[in-house]
Amino acid sequence: MVKNKARALGINHIVLEVGDLDDALAFYGKLFEFDLRGRNDHNAFIDLGDQFIQLRLGKTQEADGARHFGFVVDDREPVKKALEELGVEMLERGMNFRDPWGNRVEVVPYNDIQFTKAPNILRGMGLAGLSKSEAAIEELTKKDMAP
Repeated sequence: MVKNKARALGINHIVLEVGDLDDALAFYGKLFEFDLRGRNDHNAFIDLGDQFIQLRLGKTQEADGARHFGFVVDDREPVKKALEELGVEMLERGMNFRDPWGNRVEVVPYNDIQFTKAPNILRGMGLAGLSKSEAAIEELTKKDMAP
């Protein structure tokens, strides 16, 4: 049987437009612990194990309204504290904010969502002990995807 559609598997990377790469790396570096995958004159690549975020020099659009992405973290509290210290305005629900270039970001906890990283990826990121909440495991079980 020939398939006539490709199966969507996930997101490899996203691109955020920023006005200055050094400023963007400094801003995000105050919020998150990360390694750089690479950098050139127009791009910096934040490594997320098997995924990455590309910071691209050059802002071409207005600030995001509802459009956003969820940045998954092991612990939201240090991010919340850093945002408060930086004076970044929190948006209406959850843990949403706009970076200095208008990119809207939602910070979500790994343990409470269906998104999973393979054990070998977590181990390589130094996060081998990260686990899921009962609610997240229940959601994954309904899809026959529980760890």
